[in-house]
Amino acid sequence: MSGTSPNSAENPWPVRTVNTKIADWIHRLGQIWVEGQVTQISRRPGTRTAFLTLRDPAADISISVTCSPDLLARTEVPLTDGSHVVVLGRPSFYTGRGTVSLRVSDIRPVGVGELLLRIERLRQLLAAEGLFDTRLKRPIPFLPRTIGLISGRASAAQHDVVSVATDRWSAVRFDVREAPVQGPTAVARILTHLAELDSHPDVEVIIIARGGGSVEDLLPFSDEALLRAVSRCRTPVVSAIGHEPDNPLLDLVADLRAATPTDAAKRVVPDVEAELAGIDDLRRRSAQALRNWVRRETGVIEGLRRRPVLARPGVIVDQESANVAELVRALRRDVLRHVDTEDRRHEHLAARLSTLGPAQTLARGYAVVQRTDTDVTHVVSTLDDLPAGAELRIRVADGAARATVTATETPTSTPPDDEGDS
Repeated sequence: MSGTSPNSAENPWPVRTVNTKIADWIHRLGQIWVEGQVTQISRRPGTRTAFLTLRDPAADISISVTCSPDLLARTEVPLTDGSHVVVLGRPSFYTGRGTVSLRVSDIRPVGVGELLLRIERLRQLLAAEGLFDTRLKRPIPFLPRTIGLISGRASAAQHDVVSVATDRWSAVRFDVREAPVQGPTAVARILTHLAELDSHPDVEVIIIARGGGSVEDLLPFSDEALLRAVSRCRTPVVSAIGHEPDNPLLDLVADLRAATPTDAAKRVVPDVEAELAGIDDLRRRSAQALRNWVRRETGVIEGLRRRPVLARPGVIVDQESANVAELVRALRRDVLRHVDTEDRRHEHLAARLSTLGPAQTLARGYAVVQRTDTDVTHVVSTLDDLPAGAELRIRVADGAARATVTATETPTSTPPDDEGDS
């Protein structure tokens, strides 16, 4: 059956045709450069082919690699499991087994300088995105109910964290997840455990611990996928990746960086003895402060009690009573003085009034003539008010008499003075 015949249910392609077509397409890729981490190096004595597995450092994906054993021997740095390399190869599809492999002709280990350069570029990118912003750091709880711990299997870092934390607080609980902490499978396993611990309702803080290492060993902790996953966590994350000078980027993204796994245990779990000692010290200080306050207030009260107003309360009443009595005497003197003054003034005015009054004038021989036949009785002062027949009332010093006008006279000479008139 021809491979170019139309494909249909009635005219299917055999497996050899399918594999041949797939091989043709893959072979068209030509030579390509591929980056990854080496795992499962297999050198078979007496053979002309060495087998490797090249794994993606950030995902659980790998590809088979074949090369000449001489090529492995000529590399500048001996290749081991976990070596970071760049290879030049041509993809090949083996039609007999239906598998894809990469036949490489050049293997170049990635040097430390290049790794540090890539880490620096990633650091600048994440810093520009704000993943290192201290305002995004979540606070570490004082005494977490459960601590999530991601570390290597039966590693010294795991032992240090658990033992130190238990010594400090015997009731502390851990949810330990073991994962590779270096090599091509580390990132994928750590990401899985991180997601599980972050979703656990009792886990209140997560510690990622490793006891230091070289730049190549710490590469998983500068992986972009892991860093972004940590920044998205709702649970605070503590980075405890040893104390190498070249710290991984996880230290910058984590909510807290610990210098060592032991330091992480100390900063996450409080020391029960230190806390109890602190409580005792606070109790002593508060009791002393209370005693000092009572002593100070007692002194204030004693000072108030020694004041005259409280020592002899009646003194101020006596003083004020004396002041009131003196004011009353002064007021009485002022009133009497004012009354006397007014009495004398009244007597003086009465004397003047008596001197100037009509009674004195009448006593000297004068008389007051009033006309009584009008609607209003009034004093007569001119002859015009004395027509003939007018009825008069004449008042003298010792009484009054009534008269009727019969005639009037006009004076012809100067009237006599008061002394000569009678």
